[in-house]
Amino acid sequence: MGSSNKKKKEKKKDFNKAKLKVGKAKAKAANFTDTSFKSKSIVVNQHTLAALDGVDLVGLFKQHLNQAINSKSDKLRQEALVQLTKDLSSKPIFNPVGVPNLLTKLLPLITDSVANVRTNFLKLLRALPPSDVAPHVEKILMYIRGGMTHLSTEIRSDTLSVLDWLIEVCPDETVSCPGGWLKTMNSFSSMLGWNPSVASTLSVKGWTSATKTSLNKVSKKNGEAQAKQITTLAKFLEAGFRPETPLPYDEQRYWDSIYRMPTTPNPFAYLNLWGAQRDEDGEMYPDRISRQQVFERKWRAAIKTGVMGAKQEGGVIGRAASVLDKVLRTAEEGGKKVVEEPKIEEVEEVKA
Repeated sequence: MGSSNKKKKEKKKDFNKAKLKVGKAKAKAANFTDTSFKSKSIVVNQHTLAALDGVDLVGLFKQHLNQAINSKSDKLRQEALVQLTKDLSSKPIFNPVGVPNLLTKLLPLITDSVANVRTNFLKLLRALPPSDVAPHVEKILMYIRGGMTHLSTEIRSDTLSVLDWLIEVCPDETVSCPGGWLKTMNSFSSMLGWNPSVASTLSVKGWTSATKTSLNKVSKKNGEAQAKQITTLAKFLEAGFRPETPLPYDEQRYWDSIYRMPTTPNPFAYLNLWGAQRDEDGEMYPDRISRQQVFERKWRAAIKTGVMGAKQEGGVIGRAASVLDKVLRTAEEGGKKVVEEPKIEEVEEVKA
């Protein structure tokens, strides 16, 4: 009986109301959690480097770089890229790690799954000096080709924006570096489905029923994405077919090129005498003649057939295909002289 009465009293306590006393605070529950706190500092969203007195700016830059690479928070990666872009856009440029290390760590963000991260990464690239980007074009193109063949349509589209930037700042290096010409053309083939091996089976008459091989079926339905791919291809081919600017005649330079030893480091790199063996796609095509000759042999028929089919699609795809067709016709008109054997011009005797 004693135990039963004790349990009844304990249950009764649960239903008793707390007695309120005048002038005193209301009783709090037993499981009450105090969430009030006092801030000892004020955090502002925008600040400048000049206001960070006594802060290790180099360590802060490296911290932002580490967050942009390794942070699992999408928002934190985005904000870290914004801070890095501010540092690179400052006067003078603040980059304690150097452009090579910066690109090595950040280039994998080309295929990041978050659109805002990819957008801010492109803004960071645009803040880099073109002269510092030129020596690393081959490495950048390797990541670009990986993004061009990604399964996500959005990632492929954003990767083409990176390629547009690279063609804008370093057009010659983009098309002449090892693998920059044919390997990039192979990536465009995977995106557009313009495969040279099946180009002979396609015809203008049966363009609607011809077999096309593309990366996935989403890109066929997305007209804007395909139009962007064709437009970027036109920019790439235009950069590759652009005539070189002739150097003014210099008598001393002419004779030096014949009789003097070259002064540039590794002047015969294009011969690849002691380097690793490369396939045809990985070779360097340093001038317009070599690029146009290999294009005529491998890609002219496939791209010409693809352009004809795209022009019949109409809309944004048709307009983009018309621009590409104009680039091809311009290169073809200029290529009539290129394909022929170069004539040996007589060299006038130089007066003593």
